[in-house]
Amino acid sequence: MPLAFDDLVHRARALPRGGRRAILGIAGSPGAGKSTLAEHLVRELNKSGEPWVAHVPMDGFHLADTELERLGRRDRKGAPDTFDAAGYAALLGRLREERHDDVVYAPGFERVLEQPLAGAIPVPPSARLVVTEGNYLLLDTDAWARVRHRLDEVWFCELPERERVRRLVARHEQFGKSHTEAVAWVSRSDQPNAELVAATRGRADLVVPESALPRVET
Repeated sequence: MPLAFDDLVHRARALPRGGRRAILGIAGSPGAGKSTLAEHLVRELNKSGEPWVAHVPMDGFHLADTELERLGRRDRKGAPDTFDAAGYAALLGRLREERHDDVVYAPGFERVLEQPLAGAIPVPPSARLVVTEGNYLLLDTDAWARVRHRLDEVWFCELPERERVRRLVARHEQFGKSHTEAVAWVSRSDQPNAELVAATRGRADLVVPESALPRVET
């Protein structure tokens, strides 16, 4: 039987064991549906009773545009070296340490501004499962190599290439780019990153096919 979204919900629910907090990573190329899957999972798991699942996206660790300009990387925003990978790994380490009286604050990401927002996401002590998603969770170079060891499982979202690119272009248009600008950015920046991410697929604990991903209307 093909994998379905309900199967993912059951698998995620079973991750916290022995009273210990678990961290689930969702990886995949840009436009593959990582954020949508994470949001649907968190909503489904939290829909009855006290919320016990938190969502901490990797995107909060984008370097600010001013720093990218200083480093000469502004035109490659979204590449591995345009994130604070060490900071992301450190946050995951704090979440795993789980001091029971501490709220851990994670940065968010404002898509309209395309800028990180410090301290935007509170993770309370009551959170037994943290869902984090991003492109580079399975990358094994530089500080990214520290990330995988802090995650209980990593799932890889896999979408047919034509559909993934279509969604990605539509997303860029939604946040202010013209169609021509969106297509150019996908070709110049997103596509090389997507190829890098696709090469990490084999390190995932589970490959999530299109059939199990929530439907996206674009």
